[in-house]
Amino acid sequence: MEASVATAGFKEMRVQEALRDALRHEMARDKRVFVMGEDVAMFGGAYGVTRGLLQEFGEQRVRDTPISEAAIVGLAIGAAINGMRPIVEIQFCDLLPLCMDQIVTHAARYYYQTGGKIPVPIVVRSKFGTRAGGGPSHSSCNHGAFIPFPGLKIIAPTTPADAKGLLLSAIRDPNPVLCFESHHLYGVKGPVPDGDYTVPIGVAAVRRAGKDLTIVTCGGMILKVEEAAERLKEKKIDVEIIDLRSLAPLDKETILKSVAKTRRAMVVDEGPIVGGLVAELAAMIQENLFSDLKGPVVRVGAHHLPPPHSGPLVDAMVPGVEKIVGEALRLVAR
Repeated sequence: MEASVATAGFKEMRVQEALRDALRHEMARDKRVFVMGEDVAMFGGAYGVTRGLLQEFGEQRVRDTPISEAAIVGLAIGAAINGMRPIVEIQFCDLLPLCMDQIVTHAARYYYQTGGKIPVPIVVRSKFGTRAGGGPSHSSCNHGAFIPFPGLKIIAPTTPADAKGLLLSAIRDPNPVLCFESHHLYGVKGPVPDGDYTVPIGVAAVRRAGKDLTIVTCGGMILKVEEAAERLKEKKIDVEIIDLRSLAPLDKETILKSVAKTRRAMVVDEGPIVGGLVAELAAMIQENLFSDLKGPVVRVGAHHLPPPHSGPLVDAMVPGVEKIVGEALRLVAR
């Protein structure tokens, strides 16, 4: 982890708690920062990230809103261009299309349209991850759909330390940042530095060094990729894991450096294999390293279907450890 400020110590936290720590730290440091969204105040957020902030900072800075995602983001944009730093919680990423116009047409373009005179410092936090019981309306992975829009930065932290550091960077950024938080990672524990530090947006992390195969992934799929790498190690296959951390901008340098070394690449995502993140990563790797590769870039993603309610159907739709291991074995055998 890269930090901009040296810190004295660490605390063990869950990702959920680290996100809350970032919000609390920045709200105490900067009175322009406030939180808004459905159930963020009294209820403490859909996943408990904003729990306790109402009692600490009051109802003027922790605001429950009506059930209208378009209105929430629209209000936040208005506040941002007038000098505030709003942090919006959209409970599920399935609901982001309801405020798509506000995010990609207005927030992402306003700085450009004003010739760089008026920034839009807004953070939109949202949960992503397909799970049993979530169904088509509360269990999507549409993070890749926002990559094409210029003016947006997109982060997807995986560790508690990155959750705090990346969110602090996002809040301080002068323009809009989407923060995708994996449902599968909220409970993951790890050390988090005390005090003020940031993790730079646009810098990937090498979670595991290897020489035979590069696997590029993000979000909750890091858990499955790490397990797959352990199984492949038993078969004498040494995997290097790249955790993107940021989807926009992509850290092309880290990705290409790794693939140039291993000469094999697999991109793994919980989102659909059609379009989106895996398609962009595969194209970028092929365009830059085609003649160096020992085999085609392998894409591993979810089937092109709405998320089901049924647990067994979710398991069939989203790639699991066995799928990742199988595709890796086929690629290395070429």
